Amino acid sequence: MARKYSSESSGQDESESSDYERRNRGKRDRESDRSGKWNERRDERVDDDGDDKDRERVNARDVRDRDGRSGQRSERVERKESSEEEDGELVERDVGRREGGRSRRYDEDDRRERERSRRYDEDDRRERERARRYESEHRRRDSDDGGRRRDRREQHDSEENGDEREGRRKSERRNDRTDDYKHRRHRREDGDRDDKYRRDKEEVNEREKGSRGFREREDRDDKGFEDSKPQRQPRVQEVDFNADNSKLGKSGGVYIPPFKLARMMKEVQDKSSVEYQRLTWDALRKSINGLVNKVNAANVKNIIPELFSENLIRGRGLFCRSCMKSQMASPGFTDVFAALVAVVNTKFPEVGELLLRRIVLQLKRAYKRNDKPQLLAAVKFIAHLVNQLVAHEIIALELLTVLLENPTDSSVEVAVGFVTECGSLLQDLSPKGLHGIFERFRGILHEGEIDKRVQFLIEGLFAIRKAKFQGYPAVRPDLDLVEQEDQITHEISLQEEIDPEITLDIFKPDPNFLENEKRYEELKKTILGDESEDEEGSDAASDDDEDDDEDEDDDEEEDEEQMKIRDETETNLVNLRRTIYLTIMSSVDFEEAGHKLLKIKLEPGQEMELNIMLLECCSQERTYLRYYGLLGQRFCMINKVYQENFDKCFVQQYSMIHRLETNKLRNVAKFFAHLLGTDALPWHVLAYIRLTEEDTTSSSRIFIKILFQELSEHLGIRLLNERLNDPTMQDSFESIFPRDNPKNTRFSINFFTSIGLGGITENLREYLKNMPRLIMQQEQAASESESDDESDSSGSSVTGSASSESDPSSSDESERDDRHRKRRRRD
Repeated sequence: MARKYSSESSGQDESESSDYERRNRGKRDRESDRSGKWNERRDERVDDDGDDKDRERVNARDVRDRDGRSGQRSERVERKESSEEEDGELVERDVGRREGGRSRRYDEDDRRERERSRRYDEDDRRERERARRYESEHRRRDSDDGGRRRDRREQHDSEENGDEREGRRKSERRNDRTDDYKHRRHRREDGDRDDKYRRDKEEVNEREKGSRGFREREDRDDKGFEDSKPQRQPRVQEVDFNADNSKLGKSGGVYIPPFKLARMMKEVQDKSSVEYQRLTWDALRKSINGLVNKVNAANVKNIIPELFSENLIRGRGLFCRSCMKSQMASPGFTDVFAALVAVVNTKFPEVGELLLRRIVLQLKRAYKRNDKPQLLAAVKFIAHLVNQLVAHEIIALELLTVLLENPTDSSVEVAVGFVTECGSLLQDLSPKGLHGIFERFRGILHEGEIDKRVQFLIEGLFAIRKAKFQGYPAVRPDLDLVEQEDQITHEISLQEEIDPEITLDIFKPDPNFLENEKRYEELKKTILGDESEDEEGSDAASDDDEDDDEDEDDDEEEDEEQMKIRDETETNLVNLRRTIYLTIMSSVDFEEAGHKLLKIKLEPGQEMELNIMLLECCSQERTYLRYYGLLGQRFCMINKVYQENFDKCFVQQYSMIHRLETNKLRNVAKFFAHLLGTDALPWHVLAYIRLTEEDTTSSSRIFIKILFQELSEHLGIRLLNERLNDPTMQDSFESIFPRDNPKNTRFSINFFTSIGLGGITENLREYLKNMPRLIMQQEQAASESESDDESDSSGSSVTGSASSESDPSSSDESERDDRHRKRRRRD
């Protein structure tokens, strides 16, 4: 297009130049013919003597004309050639520019194509990785379901065609699931039937045999325990301590009701027998499970004494297992269980260490098995144990390092939850370690290889960190039950071998059972005090007497509560606010609004609602309307109650000024400036403002700026300066014009100067200029007071020396003191 345009323009220029030259040539030819004719006439008039000379002159002029025409022709040819050369250069430059732009576009398209292919390759790689995980997961599930059925299906698949093979596989899977369900249901029904039959038979045998049944069950249990002990010993490390092993501790695998268990314990004469120990073991297990299951943040302080009344040394394995099972079932109560463990750990550190070791082992197993729910529960428990200082913070940093070493969606999500729970404590105890963890999070976020959902979780975690973990405290106030000095912290590494001591969950006879029980009773008295037993006896004796009184009191209170009806929905308050709002917005001027609002019947204490609604309506306007200021002024002048309420509103608005938008902030500042300028609001409210760099924010500084600028417009700078220099109000203005520190004084001066009100800081500037001299005067006055005290003491010593004329040493001392005092004054 550019070439075509240039060629057309050059052709047009040539045609125009040729026409111009043609017209000039014809004009010159006519002029030359006209001059030639004139010369011929003149030649005819001249004499014969001058004919030759004139002819020579005419010929010379003709030669000059021809030479001029030939020069002009050569110039036209040269100009044409130069224009053609310039057109050629323009065409070549345009072609080069077009070729360069095309090559750049080609390069850009190639780069985009390479980027697109790289993204496609990345998507393919992720899809292959996801397919590989899916395949491995299904392979593991298939292997767990049973390899024999899979082998049988593969053998049949190899003999059949594709469609028939797929249909047979689906039908076999359906039949296998149906058979498994029926088998489990029949087995459960048979088991329930057998258990019922066994319980009935056992009760009949107990009634018939009496004490002989105890001996038989004792022998049978001892034999079963001895037979099972060597079989379970090699697999101690492989047993899941979260599994239900409760059947191992029951009497012969039979459920015994609590009342029957208590009766059986009373019937046993030998307290050191194995049967009695088994019965106490079952009672201990049930008691610990019941206490742990019903603990919450409200009753944890009441549960702890009851828990210490049980033998936690003997049942430490039961306590740890119950805590872990309850926490796994209710992760929302993890902080409550951690607080309970923290209190127990102060008295029995071995219990806290055992629980921590078992939780770490559970975490390692869940991480290897890729069991996300169990991993989340274990990580949350460890986080709250770190918050309670039961576990050292090293295990937290080590766990985060392991989770983020090879980041996946699940591991990063677990790590984000862990940092959210215990980040507040790690920020205080190990800020450098937490900074390294967040740098790793930032690197994972920049790599972009994880899911978008997990990326949003990381960004939310950075926002929580920026807010200094507000809303995620390490320990809630109602769960802070242990002093930091009394807590015992355990250090356990994820790399070391861990022994869960699973045998502590199983009943074992104790040859020193009675001695150990007596020792724990003494230990319980030292922990709970002697008052526990007395309180139990007194409570049991006084329960009967207090029941009747409590019943009568409850009846009277219920009658009184039935008579009193309280409206908790605040319907009347909402209707009052609606009426005030409609009245303010529907009035033509402030006088009409004030007249209508005064007609509204307000109960004592509801005047504040009118002030709040007036201020809210003013702040919601796009620009400040003087209508609201005049209305507020009218109410302040009518009743002093409204003036006091506006005083409270000023304090409340200034304390929450950072929550307001700029427009609302400006309207509120102008409203209060109007009240101050008209003396509707006393000026002592300015005492709530402290103008220093530390005590102000950007929003509060904007509020102060607009407030004082409006005051200067209402009153004028001279009258405003007089008001601020009023001697009776200096106590209220000390916070705005601080004189306690030169830094604060300079900040106040610079602030008012920057907003154009430097004239009200003249006294403050004078004070800042004279501050060094005042400080020196204060120091001199202090030194003079000290010297006066010293002179009084030296005068008393001189009188003492005069009274004792025979003592020359006292006079020497007084002279030495005088010299010393003079030297100090000179210094």
